[in-house]
Amino acid sequence: MKYLIVGLGNIGTEYAHTRHNIGFDTLDAFAEASNVVFEDKRYGAVATARLRGHQLVLLKPSTYMNLSGNAVRYWLQQEHIPVEQLLVVVDDLALPFGVLRLKPKGSDAGHNGLKNIQELLGTQNYARLRFGIGNDFPRGGQIDYVLGRFPAEQEAEKKARIEVACEMIRSFCLAGVQVTMNQYNNK
Repeated sequence: MKYLIVGLGNIGTEYAHTRHNIGFDTLDAFAEASNVVFEDKRYGAVATARLRGHQLVLLKPSTYMNLSGNAVRYWLQQEHIPVEQLLVVVDDLALPFGVLRLKPKGSDAGHNGLKNIQELLGTQNYARLRFGIGNDFPRGGQIDYVLGRFPAEQEAEKKARIEVACEMIRSFCLAGVQVTMNQYNNK
């Protein structure tokens, strides 16, 4: 079995470790724990990990958030991976900081990265792991908030939540979306 695990974010040092790049940070932690290194390839940084006989293609798109669908579509086709074995890790304003929710499908919920993936794949039926970043910003301050960095008190907790997100990725690949949702979504 082969899976495509995508972490959404924006390329460039000015976006590194911002709330919007939690998908990149999660995949970096997963790759480090798997002893694999990302290489620059077409449409993104790619690494291949093994997990109990499964092959996981890890992708951090280099297309910027709003065009993530180009990278996702290309790597699904390139690696002959069915959309049912796609998992997208994404930041979510609607969830309190650190809350993790796996969903087997759903709307883009206003997230431009998910919106572009949905448009280019022609379906909402792909799994996504939503990482809560909270929504503590003044009216009109959404862009500055998502492109901002986590405050020190959340930064300390972020590492532990990323470790749980990595466990959820492993569980998704080994046990499936339903088992993983039942085990992790309310914790």
